[in-house]
Amino acid sequence: MTVRISDVATAGAAAAIATNVVPHLAHGISGKPFPTPFADPPGVGDSSPASNIVWASMNATVAALLVYTGRSRLRDPACLVVAAVSAAGSAVALRSYFRKVRPNDRSGG
Repeated sequence: MTVRISDVATAGAAAAIATNVVPHLAHGISGKPFPTPFADPPGVGDSSPASNIVWASMNATVAALLVYTGRSRLRDPACLVVAAVSAAGSAVALRSYFRKVRPNDRSGG
């Protein structure tokens, strides 16, 4: 079975988007404001915990749809490796970004 570039891209995108669920869902559930695209300015200003739960849910839905549409080939080792690398890279990038827009946040957000 040959892996197509679109399958690898789907795996990477799904993992990156799924990684973005974590900080927004954690802040939403804990009742803490956190930046979302709904904030003013978008991605920098704080959004309410409810907005964070909505954003996390939207991200989870998109990631699930990507996995569902690519499910026949996403078990390939190449796709799994790309997904793992994409998730780790996304986590590092998100941490770096949020550290810049929330320099005084000592809660780990």
